Amino acid sequence: MSNQSKEKANPVLAEFVRGNMSENLHRGSFCVVDAQGKIIASAGDVDAMVYPRSAIKSLQALALFQSGAVEKFNLTDQDLALACSSHLGEQFHVDGVKEILAKIDLTVDDLECGAHQPTHKDARYELRGRGEKPSALHNNCSGKHAGMLAVAKALGVNHKGYIEAEHPVQVLVRECVERVLDFKLSPDFCGRDGCSIPTWGAPLKSFAAGFAKMSSGSNTLPALYANAGDRLFNAAASNAKFIAGTDGFDTDAMNAFEGDLMLKIGAAGVFCGALRGKNWGFALKCDDGSMDAAHAIVAGLLNAMSVSTEETAPVLRSKMAQVSKNWRGFEVGQLQSHEDIASYF
Repeated sequence: MSNQSKEKANPVLAEFVRGNMSENLHRGSFCVVDAQGKIIASAGDVDAMVYPRSAIKSLQALALFQSGAVEKFNLTDQDLALACSSHLGEQFHVDGVKEILAKIDLTVDDLECGAHQPTHKDARYELRGRGEKPSALHNNCSGKHAGMLAVAKALGVNHKGYIEAEHPVQVLVRECVERVLDFKLSPDFCGRDGCSIPTWGAPLKSFAAGFAKMSSGSNTLPALYANAGDRLFNAAASNAKFIAGTDGFDTDAMNAFEGDLMLKIGAAGVFCGALRGKNWGFALKCDDGSMDAAHAIVAGLLNAMSVSTEETAPVLRSKMAQVSKNWRGFEVGQLQSHEDIASYF
């Protein structure tokens, strides 16, 4: 059962328009917080508990610094970007994860994320064309899992079962996330993520505040966390193709914002990120879990938060108004972010 209050529904933040009427409405919530913890703008119930899913991989990656894995294995910014990624399974992603595993003297067989087909269409066709089956390297979370294996090796613990909540790796990851969120994660709001690690629920506003802290190097964070946050966000922004991949919105948006944006998608309609020039953190959740609608909402939110440029405008427009065509090629409607998003600021 949802933890959102039943007294008042969240507002409509995106809609699919067919012909001259709205066919589907997508409700949700978002929160934008500054470096001092002040809420700049919000919509809906930002106190509701949500699972952030993959949107907080950069917070989970703090364990790489806390454990000493970054120094011990000489992890590069590309490695760190992959640890924060939900990649599309292109060959350069697969090769990058292999490089991390080689540094820690482990193999694909040690990954406990499971295997699935590459998310990117061309990568799927290429794999099938070679007559190969997908491996755990193609899992969009393999970079994060390789990073977690590095944490286990740095801690000097048995890496087997590193996906379990009681394993030292997940205990450390949980402690890192709690420290940034300033929120105690509870087994009452915990589930297993798609890649098999624990996913912990927290209020939406806590995730927005956490990203603001990571972006600003807030003095409320230990120096190690502040410095690590800066490096992780820089690594993601400068290696954006490793965060998603070819035609991935996270990648395209971060490239368009030229280092000023940290953006990460999470399953079931979640996005978290930071507008780094302003040190604003943000988080959003589309109630029905629609990823297309979540893309429309985050694009509308970024459009409201930033000054449009020749680089950012086309990338944001492509998601703020997603044209749908039928099999004959006719335009039958579009999924669009709600124009009222800007009014919350």
